[in-house]
Amino acid sequence: MERKKFREQATEATLCFIIKDEEVLLIEKKRGVGEGLYNGPGGKTKDGETPKECAIRETKEETNLTPENLEKMGELEFIFGNDPFMFVHIFKANSYSGEPEESEEARPDWFRTDSLPYDNMWTDDKYWVPKMLDNEKFTARFQFDEDGDKIKSHKFEEPKF
Repeated sequence: MERKKFREQATEATLCFIIKDEEVLLIEKKRGVGEGLYNGPGGKTKDGETPKECAIRETKEETNLTPENLEKMGELEFIFGNDPFMFVHIFKANSYSGEPEESEEARPDWFRTDSLPYDNMWTDDKYWVPKMLDNEKFTARFQFDEDGDKIKSHKFEEPKF
């Protein structure tokens, strides 16, 4: 499926990773998509909101931190079965304001970048998170089974943003 058509059919969302020293802030999702798993803060974009604005808003809502100096690192296309599921913009930030706090949606925690809890993250994270942490920009497509549990295939391409 061509990229433009995919984006029109998929839910648009963001993830934001705050990195300080050799640590990255992850959240344990308490509800919704990915409940019980660790990931960067993020969520669905609202009408009229840019991906960058969404990443900042969602990070603030879920962690009480406001990320600063965001840099776009990647774009991910997720397909569940044969259907476009999500188009996710990946950002990272090397500075922030505020103090991390647990919210109704998430429990934030700092992890060393060399020992992330991949066994408690989405199965695709082990493929692209290391690229992001190494400052490598990417575009990737992940095809999952119908339930979104197992990766059937994945492919990285040159960044298209």
